[in-house]
Amino acid sequence: MLRGVRIIAGTFRSRPLQAPPGLATRPSSDRLRETLFNVLAPRIAGTFFLDLYAGSGAVGLEALSRGAEHVVFVERAHAALKVLRANIESLNIKAGFSLQAGSVRESLRRLAKQPRAFDVVFLDPPYDAPDEYEATLRALGGVETSPRSAKAGDDLGHPFSILNEGAVVIAEHRRKEHLDDQYGALGRTRLLEQGDAALSFYETLEHPDGA
Repeated sequence: MLRGVRIIAGTFRSRPLQAPPGLATRPSSDRLRETLFNVLAPRIAGTFFLDLYAGSGAVGLEALSRGAEHVVFVERAHAALKVLRANIESLNIKAGFSLQAGSVRESLRRLAKQPRAFDVVFLDPPYDAPDEYEATLRALGGVETSPRSAKAGDDLGHPFSILNEGAVVIAEHRRKEHLDDQYGALGRTRLLEQGDAALSFYETLEHPDGA
């Protein structure tokens, strides 16, 4: 168990969480999660929450603890999935969540075909995969593919439809990692920096470029 990783507030307050071994998957620090949920507090209760690159599930589990109606966890790494399932079991969570084992790109395709959309989306790709930020944010913003990571026939099916009106998308990233201010219909509304990490908040634009 990684020291210091715990649920901060809500139903499961102070409950410890396991974390996957190694550096490829890094749980958001308690301090950064507290900052994140201080901002999100007015909108968490009753929301549909999407935790992309979920890792240990610390962010999505915090959302459940604070009253989210349903959380979808997306993770592809075997070690992380094992720990995520263990954390869900240790908290005795029986409902209000679903887990998709696979890539974010595949999951967005599936979720775009489902009737229920999301109010909050959180993404925290591995630091050694910076192209994942662009590809995922462009997909959520209604842009089919990333020009740097697109492959022939790689159509994401406009998964922008998975966002409810007024939804917020948050990307956790290195402070020195550059993210664009706009990805299709998503525009950055806030940037919070804390130590070496940062949180970029995006919401849908009323008049995105080219609209």
